Amino acid sequence: MKRRTLALSWVIVIAGYGTTAGYGSEIGHFAPGVANIRDFVIPAPGLYAAIYNYGYMSNRINDAQGNKTESMSLDTNLNIYAMAPTVLWGSNVKVLGARYGAYFTQSLSNTSVNGTLSNLTIGAKQSLESSTQFTIGDTFVQPLWLGWSGKHYDISYGYSFYIPSGKYHTEMMTTPVGPVRGESPDNVGFGFWTNQNQGAVYLYPWADRRMAIQNMLTWEIHRNKRGFDLTPGQNLSWNWGVSQYLPLKKDNSMLLEVGPAGYSSWQVSDDTGNAALNGSVHDHVHAVGVQVSVVSVKRNMLLSFHYMNEFSSVDRFQGQCLGLNLVLQLGGGLTK
Repeated sequence: MKRRTLALSWVIVIAGYGTTAGYGSEIGHFAPGVANIRDFVIPAPGLYAAIYNYGYMSNRINDAQGNKTESMSLDTNLNIYAMAPTVLWGSNVKVLGARYGAYFTQSLSNTSVNGTLSNLTIGAKQSLESSTQFTIGDTFVQPLWLGWSGKHYDISYGYSFYIPSGKYHTEMMTTPVGPVRGESPDNVGFGFWTNQNQGAVYLYPWADRRMAIQNMLTWEIHRNKRGFDLTPGQNLSWNWGVSQYLPLKKDNSMLLEVGPAGYSSWQVSDDTGNAALNGSVHDHVHAVGVQVSVVSVKRNMLLSFHYMNEFSSVDRFQGQCLGLNLVLQLGGGLTK
């Protein structure tokens, strides 16, 4: 079975891994269960601060046929937490008829499942509970963010990249077949760069934008993994959602936002390199859930909670994710 890791990331967040003894394989940086439904629209002009909190829980790994792996026992539940402080900027500058924006995120996480899962796969004796660190993960930069807006639509495009700045190193490990080189179980970073292209379309049935219908695609192109002859295959993710604002006060100064959301993610090209055993086996995962948010229009603040359940996966973890996100806008309106 190919070795897999949990990616903790957003257009923004965390994790990674790799090995040499024929077990090398990766999922991408982008974690589609992190952001809010309306977050991929370029914001109104101004500076914004956000804190994204993301938790992922799983006790199941599926094989290349989508069946639960019985040959590898996990003695403990997987619980990962990541936090992504983010600074966003929207401007009135026009590029190709679109408003220009940008944003930056420095993720933090507890120990990623990267090295730990790979070590279990190759037979090394290490525990998912062996470390309690919380440290810097990989860095996300989106220098180009363009938004075209109309009465009943928003279209956005973003180019971004992930810098492998998180804690990452390899070590020799003892296995039943002898010593092999693998990732350290306390790694937090991925150990490779990723280039990302992202496009989103939002439709608004009413001109006041009380309802938004989201469709978004994210395409990741990965570079070689440090310390291993492995280039992960490309990934394509689809986010969808329906967001509905409901007034909590007569003057609309407080709004409730509710709606279903979900995602699907597919590996769309082979893993390559000498460390990529079964590189033609492509992972995928599908999830559905719900988002509930409270918006304070007067205070320019949004507090959002969402829950996603992964109901199907191949060659990777299958679990549940929770998000609790706070957005503070220093200029502009939250309900644009």
